[in-house]
Amino acid sequence: MSKRAKNSRTGTDAPKRQKVRDIFVPRPFAGMTDEAEWIALRELVPAATAPLRLAPDLVAQYGDRQITLATVLPMAWPAMTKPDGRIFLGLQRNTQSGDVSRDLAVAVLRALETEPGNAVSVPALPGEGPRLQDVLVDGPLEITLHDTYEFWLDPEATEDPNVRASLERANAAIYPTARLAAAPAAYWCQVPDRAHVRWVLPEDEDAALDALARLSAAGGLLLADGTKFAGMFRAHGLLVPVWDVPREPAAGEWEGPVAEFAKRYAEALTVSEPLTAAERRSRQGLLGRQLTIR
Repeated sequence: MSKRAKNSRTGTDAPKRQKVRDIFVPRPFAGMTDEAEWIALRELVPAATAPLRLAPDLVAQYGDRQITLATVLPMAWPAMTKPDGRIFLGLQRNTQSGDVSRDLAVAVLRALETEPGNAVSVPALPGEGPRLQDVLVDGPLEITLHDTYEFWLDPEATEDPNVRASLERANAAIYPTARLAAAPAAYWCQVPDRAHVRWVLPEDEDAALDALARLSAAGGLLLADGTKFAGMFRAHGLLVPVWDVPREPAAGEWEGPVAEFAKRYAEALTVSEPLTAAERRSRQGLLGRQLTIR
């Protein structure tokens, strides 16, 4: 005879708690117009915002609420509601499941259901349900980079002291970052002793890796003299090559070299012949220097 758990207060049979399974989705932003930019904002950019549009069925249910995508929010909150009804959606957060798209969709839906000005609570494992692609109108992101996180705050409003403290810590950690016009999802950043150019490649991993291997074997992997190909990492299913570049000059001076590399890369993508022996060795070398960021 099977035994069922009893409710300790009433002595009645307690309902069985449903177990939520986590599912890993390697490319959570797949199918979105700006998949590579979503990844760049999540993994590369410290402070940026972009307006989002709710799907028509959610507008009919909740009204045409103003939704703003933010790289990070105070204390890495998943979402934030303002007293006037505006919603901020945080990309970089402390907890996540195996499907980032599902996490973000739940944050949007919970924020819509939350009284304006109150904290938004989201589950660690949201389970099955709508994904980001279901709750937003897809389209190019209109990205604005910021030097500080002052966009968290409302003018002439008394903010939570915890938010203020988080703001000060976050501002101190921001490093100079610029979006490069030479290629989508390409960013320059400056750290204390050097600078980097990082580019989220939009192609499937195998095609991107083959193209980089062809360039490497041909000696075309560098951006310019004095630069170094530092390696690459995989982020949410796409490859992100990284170059070390001199700390000076500033970002604008790298538009030309990145544009030239983008041209070489595009040409390498069109080659359909199998990799040569030298290109296969280059491919293995690139794989040996690859890291993964989920």
